[in-house]
Amino acid sequence: MLSFKNGPVELAYLDKGEGEPIVLVHGFASSKEANWVHPRWVHTLTHAGRRVIALDMRGHGASTKLYAPAAYHAGAMADDVRALLDHLGIGKADVMGYSMGARVTAFLALAHPERVRSATLGGLGWHLVDGAGLPDAVAEAMEAPSLADVTDPQGRTFRAFADRTKSDLRALAACIRGSRQTLSTTEIGRLEPPVLIAIGTKDEVSGPGRPLADLIPGATLVDIPDRDHMLAVGDRAYKAAVLAFLTERP
Repeated sequence: MLSFKNGPVELAYLDKGEGEPIVLVHGFASSKEANWVHPRWVHTLTHAGRRVIALDMRGHGASTKLYAPAAYHAGAMADDVRALLDHLGIGKADVMGYSMGARVTAFLALAHPERVRSATLGGLGWHLVDGAGLPDAVAEAMEAPSLADVTDPQGRTFRAFADRTKSDLRALAACIRGSRQTLSTTEIGRLEPPVLIAIGTKDEVSGPGRPLADLIPGATLVDIPDRDHMLAVGDRAYKAAVLAFLTERP
């Protein structure tokens, strides 16, 4: 397993293929395998001639588990991605995040625009500005004794997913409570890299994409037809839109 340290946190990652680099940042309760390997994103991108780098975010997968909510600030997780680029000696890369990973990608693009060639925000729309990520009910679902004890529908969805990925539930509860930062409309308007926003038409988690895209000069908005937040991740239309975007971006 490949890994590196950013301060007290050890982060696992994969590095596949050759060509222009793209860094993949997974969503909440997921991992590099669940978000990017199993849905064949790594296969798709390496076969398109890209070097694909994907990390397990802090609290997830094989990376360090932390239990203080403050450790999961979106800015701290964005710095983990910056540190990975430094570790690999990569000056600039395309970055694609999904859901929580899209929030981290936006924070990275704002803090370090010189490191982000383009930013793809999957599964995240207006809630980047108005809405602090997943609600407390999801954190409470992680802390419930079992899935059978969870009554909130969204909480049940994410708890079932976390159980399938064999996640550290206490770390995930801390992550929910600590990663709920938003960006102001002014900050969104200052994003410099080319931006693609891709959201499932049945996604009830992300918030609408159009008002976010309208704030970002030159942003591209793509609908992922008939997909909700979970099923959009590996969709063929999503992959096609990303490949086209990466080909066309400066």
